[in-house]
Amino acid sequence: MSLLNQLFNRGLQGSKCKTCLTLAISRIKLLQNKRDAQLRLMRKEIAQFLQTGQEAIARIRVEHIIREQNVWAAYEILELFCEFVYARVPILESQKECPSELREAVASIIFAAPRCSDLPDLLHVRNLFAAKYGKEFIAAASELRPDTSVNRTIVEKLSVGAPSAEVRLNVLKEIAKEYNVEWDSSYTEAELSKTPEDLLNGPKQIAAPVRSSLEPNTRGHPPTSENPVTSPNGNRGAKSLDSPTSVTKAPLWPANIAKPSLTDSTLADTSDIKKDTRPETSDVLERARAAISAAEHASTAARLAADLVNVKFSTSKIEEGKS
Repeated sequence: MSLLNQLFNRGLQGSKCKTCLTLAISRIKLLQNKRDAQLRLMRKEIAQFLQTGQEAIARIRVEHIIREQNVWAAYEILELFCEFVYARVPILESQKECPSELREAVASIIFAAPRCSDLPDLLHVRNLFAAKYGKEFIAAASELRPDTSVNRTIVEKLSVGAPSAEVRLNVLKEIAKEYNVEWDSSYTEAELSKTPEDLLNGPKQIAAPVRSSLEPNTRGHPPTSENPVTSPNGNRGAKSLDSPTSVTKAPLWPANIAKPSLTDSTLADTSDIKKDTRPETSDVLERARAAISAAEHASTAARLAADLVNVKFSTSKIEEGKS
């Protein structure tokens, strides 16, 4: 590596890149073995669901199996690309631009690195490629721009979209055939062929609310022909209200409901309530009057005591003057 590349950090660190690629390859092999065992167990569970008639659960679980199979296929391609780049690291070090024969492998690793959380070593390789070729090269591969050469199979297998109904049905048939399960797929085909309703748009037509004849028109306009009001004679579309002022003249209480009247029983109840409340108020008034009278007696007693003291004081002064 030249001194200029070391100063501007534009060279590829070959030893570090090889180490990261080696770790990524070994990690992919371990994950493949683990995922293979999980897929066998999950496929066996799906076969049991189909055998016991639990097709609804099988249709849901099969999506997870398809997703794991897609990741497994993408990891196989990434393993080949890592081995291919590992063997040609000296070529990457010697050339300033990415060689055309390595562009697909490098771009695929850059695209898959942030989407494979189980492979952190690919992120280190991606950072090394960013230091070598710049951020624009990384952004072009990550965003799948037209001038990039990302492998289309990796893009398809690492997509987060739900699998189609045809793919799910084919996988269910393969599992049933693999475990010799006698399964009639007609009901599942009918269920998968149904299109889900778009609940966000709501119903296509909404019926207009019919205004009642007893409901007052808040805008002050008579009912239009769109919501006709039947007349007392039964003619459709006839207007029962001659003018906007007739709304205010309409009775506020419906004619078919009797108005409440004040009978003798209700009057008696109110009189009883008044009688019950009078003793309580009289007791309060008597207590208040007693308190006022007691305060008046206390004030008069205080005044008499003060007058008596003044008289005694004045007599004592007079006696002292005579002596």
